Order: sequence, then C-alpha cells, then structure tokens
Amino acid sequence: MTEHQSPLLRTLADRGYIHQTTDAAALDALAQTQVVPGYIGFDPTAPSLHVGSLVQIMLLRRLQQTGHKPIVLMGGGTGKIGDPSFKDEARKLLGEEGIQSNVASIKRIFERFLTFAPEGETGGPTDAIMLDNAEWLDALEYIPFLRDVGQHFSVNRMLSFDSVKLRLDREQSLSFLEFNYMILQAYDFLELSRRAGCRLQMGGSDQWGNIVNGIELSRRMDGTEVYGITTPLITTADGGKMGKTMSGAVWLHEDQLPHFDYWQFWRNTDDRDVGRFLRLFTDLPLDEIARLESLEGAGINEAKKILANEATAMCRGCAAADEAAETARRTFEEGSVGGSLPTFVVSAPIAVIDALIGLGFAKSKGEARRLIQGGGARVGGEKVTDEAMTITVGADSVAIAAGKKNHGLLVAG
Repeated sequence: MTEHQSPLLRTLADRGYIHQTTDAAALDALAQTQVVPGYIGFDPTAPSLHVGSLVQIMLLRRLQQTGHKPIVLMGGGTGKIGDPSFKDEARKLLGEEGIQSNVASIKRIFERFLTFAPEGETGGPTDAIMLDNAEWLDALEYIPFLRDVGQHFSVNRMLSFDSVKLRLDREQSLSFLEFNYMILQAYDFLELSRRAGCRLQMGGSDQWGNIVNGIELSRRMDGTEVYGITTPLITTADGGKMGKTMSGAVWLHEDQLPHFDYWQFWRNTDDRDVGRFLRLFTDLPLDEIARLESLEGAGINEAKKILANEATAMCRGCAAADEAAETARRTFEEGSVGGSLPTFVVSAPIAVIDALIGLGFAKSKGEARRLIQGGGARVGGEKVTDEAMTITVGADSVAIAAGKKNHGLLVAG
C-alpha cells in the first residue's frame, strides 16, 4: 500500500497504474480538496481501439470512480499528423472523412466504461465529457501560433526526448509534420486547462515528454499548475506486447472481434499475469484479487475465467460474457461446439490451409502448413495429416481447431 492520502492516487498506485508522476505530493493534495478534471488523448487511426488502449480507458474509469472528472480527447486534429512516439515510420495519413468516421465509431467504446451526462444535459461535476481537438487546432493560424506558442519550445530539448531520439539514432526519417506533434499535444493541455479546468494529463510511459511539455507551456503562458501521470508499458509475462496475438490486434468493438475471441484472449492469460490483469482491468476488490492470484493448479484456471468474465462484461456487456463463457464450457469441457465461436463463411469447397487463414489461426500458407505438420490442426475433431485436404461445408457447420485454444466454424454462405 502507499503513502498517498487521496483516493485517486491511492487507487492508481495500489492497482499498478503509476509509472511516473509530476509533483505527486501537490497532485495528491489537490485531489483531496477538489474535483480534478483529467484527460487522455486518443488518435482515431482505426474504427476501434484495441486492448493496448485499455489501460488508458481504465485510468479514466478510475478517475471517475474516485470522484473526479474524465475528459476523453479525440484527436480529430492531431490524428491528421500522427504521434511519432517510438514509431519506426510515419503513420499513413487519413483524410477528413476517415477521421470523422473513426471518431464516431470509437465514441461508442467509452460509453461502456464511463458515465456521461444524458444527451442535451449539462451533467454533474464528475460526468465524463468528450472533446475533439480539431475544434481548436483546425482554427489555428500558423504565424500567430509560432509566435505565441512556438517561442516556448527549445528544439535542442525536443531532440533529446526518447521518442524523437530513437528515430534519429536509427537514421529513420522524422518528418517536420510529425515533429510538430509534441507542440500540438502540449497546446491541447493548455486549451483544456482554459476550456474545461483540466488539471491532469495521463498517458502511457511513451507520452512522458509530451506531457511535461504541456505542463511547462501551461505554466509559462497562463501561470497554471497542472500535473501528469504515466502508466508503465504493459507487457505479458513472456515479454510480449499487451493485446497482440497470432491472429492480430484484440479489438474492443464486437464488429471487429467476436465476443468469444475477446473472452478467450483473457482466459488465455499467463498464470503469472492473472493478479496484475485483475487489478488493472476489472473492478474486483483488491482483497478478492489477492485471494484469486494465490490459487494454484486448477484454481488459477478458475481465476482466469473470472478475469475473462469480468473484462468481457465491462467491455461487451454481461450477456456477451455469459454467452462466451458458456461457449467455452461446451467446447472445452463437454467437447461439443459452442454457438459463439468465430466463423468463416464459404460458398464452395475450401482448402484446409485457406480455412485456417480465413479463421485467423494462421497468417500465411507457410504458417498453416507448419501448424498441420506439427499436428496442431483438426477438422471435425480429427487431426489433419494431409496439407492438400479440401473441406466441403453442407447444411451443418464444420468445426476447425488450431492447437488447444483456437476453435472456429466454417459455415456455408
């Protein structure tokens, strides 16, 4: 447990969210005396966020749960540039229509994790709000912005930030457009301070330099004291990146990832990660989490099911969690086929290799062949031994499995 006095910092520390904090004592004192509006920015680079963004979403949830005000900042403006932090190359630039479509789609996610005021109402002091930085960034005039804001940034210092230094050390191109990103993000903090009384910016550890820039800009231009918190980089116990699987990203939207696949991602958590993930990604009390992470053998598998149920219910709803859990029970415990497994629709006989790729169980024909050669592919419960096997789907679906954990269905379309 920690020495923090405010429920906000105590909760964040006890659950493992804090990596770095600017002036923790002052922020702790502020959080005891007033509602602290805090924000996190999300660039709309896709129609859905994925599990890699979930720590930040949960951070906003914890902010609200401890009596403070979450601000979700959509990067309709900065999304036109792309954050270069620790990227090997520039992001593909999206057009205005694509950005706005992604913003509208992503908004649905936050309504599941945060409480917003009813549409058309002002809302209470802790109701979440959603803003778009295009509202102020699109209206900026270049010369006044350079004069009023640009003067507060040292190029020497900007070049020293790890997010920039890494690209330059690798002799990878960093465009002037991307280089401006950190100035615009700092300006976002200033604008949110002015518009919404925002006193806190939160983000991943790769955002530390950007957050510090915003704090210094607010102090220099307005004399306002604001604060920053970063979260640790979340990796799995085996060193992998959180949210990355053989089949790709673990999307939060159900139209990009079936409920069962989302549930199964959490069920497949490494034994060593169960307690940490329960603290970060569920609302279970800490004493109950301590009990669950102490279980061994079959008990830790029950803890994983609880993690999967809790995480899925929060993101997809209780009905989705129950459906996925029942599908898993029928598939793995009874040996039958559950109803919410991922499916691949086929209209003609299909090669088993193409079926494995279509279900996301292999990324290439070579990977599918290796899976078959290793004895890991099954069709209708029977091990596949012939790489040239063709599957014909009739009125009944055909069950396909890859290894012990990946199960799917071929259905006629």
